[in-house]
Order: sequence, then structure tokens, then C-alpha cells
Amino acid sequence: MPKIIAIDGPAGAGKSTVARQVAQRLGWHFLDSGALYRALSLAALEHGLQPTDGHHVAALGAQLDLRQGPDGRTYLGARDVSSAIRTEAVTAFASRASAQPEVRAALLGLQRAAARDADLVCEGRDMGSVVFPDAALKIFLDAQPQVRAGRRTLELAGQGGSVDAKAVQQDMEQRDHADSSRAVAPLQCAADQQPLDTTGMTVDEVVNRILELFAERLREGVARR
Repeated sequence: MPKIIAIDGPAGAGKSTVARQVAQRLGWHFLDSGALYRALSLAALEHGLQPTDGHHVAALGAQLDLRQGPDGRTYLGARDVSSAIRTEAVTAFASRASAQPEVRAALLGLQRAAARDADLVCEGRDMGSVVFPDAALKIFLDAQPQVRAGRRTLELAGQGGSVDAKAVQQDMEQRDHADSSRAVAPLQCAADQQPLDTTGMTVDEVVNRILELFAERLREGVARR
């Protein structure tokens, strides 16, 4: 069976950067689950749908050729939307659409299919708690709110244009509340997830710590046999 490392956590915790580098270090595939929700949200916006219309957004998702390459780049058909899905409009839509049970159900099978034939590092909000509950290692990545907001501000600034740091922090706080309070697959650190606070840590330090934890898990598995 393919091995899976699942990394969950709130926005700005560094999940995408860390998960991508862990996958590169191990030579595994990388799954950015948030990008799948964003890609579906981009398509829904282009079709004039509302984020709270879970039935129609999910139905659209069933019609789309939505996929990710092994490197985590995201496609709608032949169209690479890896950059287009990072706008604030898509982010806001995805945050609300992902709270709809129909939308989460529509993407569940697509996410699980990514681990059928290859070892996988995945990141999102419910990778370890819902999508891959039997993952070999389940990490919950977090950082102090002001640190996460600062990272998000730098990310948006890198995409060009002016960024209001205060507005970014307020938006992140609202998103944290929405993600943690939704009825379906709320964002939370489960009892079997390893919490890892990245405040004050470099990306390399976080990646190395996750690889250490995975090596420990492998040794435990060998010991049990």
C-alpha cells in the first residue's frame, strides 16, 4: 500500500511550502487539496455560481476534468490554473464553498485517488482526520496568528499589487473561525495528529522535523512487526 504523510493546519501555517519540500526530499507525489477546492471555486465563479449553492457547485465539479500533477500543479482540463486560483476572490469563494457537505463529498474521491498508485505527501484542512485517516504520519501544522498573517501578506505581495496587512489578518481570523466551526470536517487537531508549531522555525527546520517524525514512525512499525 502507498505510504501517506498528511499535513493539516490553518492558513499561513506553511503547509504548502513544507509539504512540497517533504515530498521532494522523499521523492513522493504531492497533493495540495486546497488547490482542488480553489480550482473548483474558480470554475464556479466563471459559471456565475454562489459559494453557498453546494448542490450546483458539486454538480459542476463532477463535470470538470480537475486534476493535479505529481508536482502539485493544478489543471482544469489542459489549462494550468496554478496561479489563477491564488486570488483573493477565489480564496473567499473556496472558504465558503468548502463548508458545503456536497462540495466536500464531490472532492473526496478525487483526493483519495491521488494515493492509489504512489506514496503521497498531502496538505489541507482534513487530510489526516477525514480523507486519509490511516496515514502513516499525521501532522497538524500551526503558528501564532500574527506570524501566519505576516506570511500570507508576503505571499500576496509577491503576486503584485498593494496589500493591506490589517485586512489580511482580519480575513484570516474570519477564515480560521469559519474553518474550525463548520459542521462538516472542521479544522481541528485530532488526538492522533502530531502538533507542530512553526513559529520561529525556518522551512528547513520544519521539513527536517517532519522527516524525523516519519523515520521514527517507520522504526515503530518495524518494531511492532
